[in-house]
Amino acid sequence: MKSDIQIAQETQELPINEIAAKIDLADNDLEPYGYDKAKINWKAIQRSKENNHLGKLILVTSISPTPAGEGKSTITIGLGDAINNQLHKKTIIALREPSMGPVFGLKGGATGGGMAQIIPMEDINLHFTGDMHALTSAINTLAALVDNYLYQDNSLNLDPNRILLKRGIDVNDRSLRKVTIGEGSKFNGIEHQSSFAITVANELMAILCLANDINDLKKRIGNMLVGYTTDDQPVFVKQLGFQGAIAALLSNALKPNLVQTLEHTPALVHGGPFANIAHGANSVMATNLALHLSDYTLTEAGFGSDLGGQKFMDFVSKHLDKKPDASVVVATVRALKYQAEGSTEHLDEENLDALRNGFKNLERHMNNMRSYNVPVIVLINRFATDSENELELLKQLVEEQGIKAEIVNYHDAGSKGGIQAAQAVIDLANSEKASLKSTYEENDNVKTKIEKVAKNIYHASNVEYSDKAEEQIQELEKLNKDKLPVIIAKTQYSFTDDKKLLGAPNDFTLHVKGINLKNGAGFIVVTTGHVLDMPGLPKHPAALDIDVDDNGKISGLF
Repeated sequence: MKSDIQIAQETQELPINEIAAKIDLADNDLEPYGYDKAKINWKAIQRSKENNHLGKLILVTSISPTPAGEGKSTITIGLGDAINNQLHKKTIIALREPSMGPVFGLKGGATGGGMAQIIPMEDINLHFTGDMHALTSAINTLAALVDNYLYQDNSLNLDPNRILLKRGIDVNDRSLRKVTIGEGSKFNGIEHQSSFAITVANELMAILCLANDINDLKKRIGNMLVGYTTDDQPVFVKQLGFQGAIAALLSNALKPNLVQTLEHTPALVHGGPFANIAHGANSVMATNLALHLSDYTLTEAGFGSDLGGQKFMDFVSKHLDKKPDASVVVATVRALKYQAEGSTEHLDEENLDALRNGFKNLERHMNNMRSYNVPVIVLINRFATDSENELELLKQLVEEQGIKAEIVNYHDAGSKGGIQAAQAVIDLANSEKASLKSTYEENDNVKTKIEKVAKNIYHASNVEYSDKAEEQIQELEKLNKDKLPVIIAKTQYSFTDDKKLLGAPNDFTLHVKGINLKNGAGFIVVTTGHVLDMPGLPKHPAALDIDVDDNGKISGLF
């Protein structure tokens, strides 16, 4: 089979206005970026909000990620194509924008694979419509304005050593995790410690993905906590007057981006917070727009049900115009065997015992999603090396738990690789059985929220807080911010905070290292284990395999 980028480059795209017409958008509703991509303008967004129609919302999540690969984006795209093109239902796929850090690092791109991709693949994975660059500029402009305030005025006595805002860059660069700025003479500014986070881990990314309009964007930026004064008082962006300039930098990036799949299904690709260190879903604006313009909206939450899935149900869904009608859990035979064996060495060989043992991981993810009182279906992503015995055993194990399972192969066959599965998914979404139930109550304090997620979703028996975390909780209480939703930053590879503990561990301790208020986004980030907001590059980064020829044709992206 050809590589993903070869398939994408050989596909004849439709003009973006023809894709827009499928969802009742006119040419003057678009701000085109060339032939094959466009932003949706404010007029069209406002008109959609006045439209009372709301389609069905289908959330796609997965088992715990492994080196064997799960193919969640591929399944989301293929399923959307099947509903749109095989069942002839008006469908929009809403996905996150890839970050260039992982594209050039370990993970690669995030546009699906095989015959189930969004295109233009290389544009989406690289510069796209400039949203990531706008965010990076906004992040660093805000940091520069704060440092200039320290240098020029500082009438509030902001403590340089207690500034919480980080700089940003959309690159995996471990050397920037801790930096000293303003070294040398006073002419270079006030010397103090600073740090960089990857762009998508910055609070401004979360704000962009949660804002409903420019006024909301500006308000949220103004509410960001900059740091503390020398006498321990909080300082917010609005006190310094920077919110207007930062909102101006992000005003165009706030508009959702329209592209298409290989089979010309409309896709809104917008925003990209990671699910292990942020809330892991595309923008609220894009999902709401899709709900108003389609009969079925498919969206995905990053990583497994314990990360993106939990955050979508407990946090993101409260910002949407409607709650999910159905959830899909993606699983593979290979990944479940890896959960049992912890090695990729023999995954191509039939091993029913390993599959049975690894099934515990899927079972927990299924039960997690079922706990939200939203109907669940499992889609088994077929790989060429899976035996029929393994596929049938996995289907049987799922259905013994009272959940329907379907085997699909969208990667190789496109929308025809799972027509029956697509019908089962929309039947589930139309069953009217969804009645979202949250893991915690809105008025629970921060510790109660953390412990309910840890015990009910991760299956921890205990939560342990560092001295630093305890102090930070006291700061939250002083600010009356201790009842905001929690976004737990945790390894994606395990239900625990130790990435080596695979399967479905029980009775472990979750170690909380830090508590950080993201006041503009409206949540509390709870840091556990050894999660970093600035990744590093692996020994063999994907960048080594990427090239461009004399005609500007890119190769090596995946």
